Amino acid sequence: MRNSVKLENLKKGNYNFEEAIKTLRTNIQFCGSNIKVIMLESAFPNEGKSSMTFSLASSLAQIGKNVLLIDADIRKSVMVSRYQLDKEVNGLSQFLSGQKNKEEIIYETNLKNLNIIFSGPYSPNPAELLEEPMFALLIEAARAEYDYIIIDTPPMMNLIDGAIIANHCDGAVLVIESGKVSYRVEQKIKNQLEKSGCRMLGVILNNVDMESGRYYGKYKKYGKYEDEHQENE
Repeated sequence: MRNSVKLENLKKGNYNFEEAIKTLRTNIQFCGSNIKVIMLESAFPNEGKSSMTFSLASSLAQIGKNVLLIDADIRKSVMVSRYQLDKEVNGLSQFLSGQKNKEEIIYETNLKNLNIIFSGPYSPNPAELLEEPMFALLIEAARAEYDYIIIDTPPMMNLIDGAIIANHCDGAVLVIESGKVSYRVEQKIKNQLEKSGCRMLGVILNNVDMESGRYYGKYKKYGKYEDEHQENE
């Protein structure tokens, strides 16, 4: 029998947020049946990446897709504290370091069709752990069991972790906080992902000033869609 955990603090967003999530979900589905492992990435912390990752995973689960959410931010995860877990959990860092097996780190949740692998205890060498063959084996095993594997990754601007994870993904979605990050920086992140052989699926423009009407042009070159979302990571 698989481990289970109860997630608390599951707040619903406003109407615009819910519609943006549905648009994102639909666009992900139209990317093709070969797009199963998807990472969400940002340049810096606090751009809303972790919130969007969880929202996308839970939205896919709501329409009957079997979803595994992997929190791969071994350096500074927010998920355990954000969702107020009722017990201590095992995680990815323990699996990659050989302390736990796969069955011990996958948790069923109180959201139907959604399983989670938490990040686990902080590790001083997360990049080295992610380069272990065990991570590739974990992703391949998940492909056979789940419709989608959604991965929350560390910010990519000054860390190598995201580029390592990208090697195992079918596509990436870039989360950008509107007005906070330069086009040059985001172009650098985009290029890093493409060098890893990871397809760029699109961009989520977050914390948008909906009254200005000026946000469409700046990022439209990145991909197929833009969504607006009002929460932080």
